[in-house]
Amino acid sequence: MDTTIRESKLSERLSNAIRQTAPGTALRTALDMIIAGNLGALICIGDTDNVLAAGNDGFKLDISFTANRLFELSKMDGAIVVDKDLTQILRANYHLNPDPSLPTSETGMRHRTAARMSLLTRAIVISVSERRQVITLYVDGRGHQIRPVSELMSSVNQLLVSMQNTRQQLDRSLLRLTTLELDNYVTLEDVADTLYLFEVLMTEAEGLDRLILQLGVEGRTVRMQRDEFIGDMDDKYTLMIRDYAADSSEQSAQAIRRALHDTNNTKLRSASRIATLLGYEGKSEDSTITPLGLRTLSNVSVVRRGMADKIVDEYGSLSGLMDDIEQNPARLDNLGLDNPSILADSLYRMWGKRA
Repeated sequence: MDTTIRESKLSERLSNAIRQTAPGTALRTALDMIIAGNLGALICIGDTDNVLAAGNDGFKLDISFTANRLFELSKMDGAIVVDKDLTQILRANYHLNPDPSLPTSETGMRHRTAARMSLLTRAIVISVSERRQVITLYVDGRGHQIRPVSELMSSVNQLLVSMQNTRQQLDRSLLRLTTLELDNYVTLEDVADTLYLFEVLMTEAEGLDRLILQLGVEGRTVRMQRDEFIGDMDDKYTLMIRDYAADSSEQSAQAIRRALHDTNNTKLRSASRIATLLGYEGKSEDSTITPLGLRTLSNVSVVRRGMADKIVDEYGSLSGLMDDIEQNPARLDNLGLDNPSILADSLYRMWGKRA
């Protein structure tokens, strides 16, 4: 299997596992009770046939899953086996014997067993350390430590402050860029600086998404704050890339966004690196670039969705529109634009040339 596809599937499985153990779930309630009771536990969820084949003894239960039952059963040694839907507890005090040759970097016996069981089967395996009071879940041999809500919220607050600062910088940068676009004097350095801020904001949002996933029901307010900071910046990011890329298609813009995201943020400070990603060669940071104007036009209320592309197709660029907007307003009428005069007034107001 292609490495990228395999990593994507693994990431999806891990996200699902984190979601199942997030605050607000019965499983998380049981895990918190186990920690509070100073107990340890080894829990296997799903792929039960293969899990049972890797062990023996224990008690056959086949009882309904509840948080209290899982907590009480954790007082016994051995593993607890639960079905994939978390509806039935199948075994308790089950002795697992995974292949000892399976690789793991874990040191404790319970954690080594959990890591190897997750390699041997497709089960989600959870290990609770009695001594260290740490909960770790394993998927395909990879461990993920489940952090307390208080610790997660500390990281959330730091990230929200960072996102607020980045958004303020980005707003200022975009206002300046709009003026430069209407002046038709945008340099590669201007584009690079703004794209850098866009990517920093999106990277911070991605980090916050990971924390929100781990917070479960405790992350609802954080999700609202995250959405407020992002707003329509996701669309504006794509439109700006289309404005300045050699290939302005939507498909190309998405590919460039992926390339920007895969590039270390410190390297995005390089104007030449940005030029290469946008499809240009031989441009210096002082080189001027003429934007299509899709982002700026999208800020005008009378420009309906999809209309900006028609305007750009007709005029070629924002500067072409500005040059012709007063001399030949009928061209805008022909495009089906409502109230062309409002478009002209809005653009000039952005430009600061007309009250």
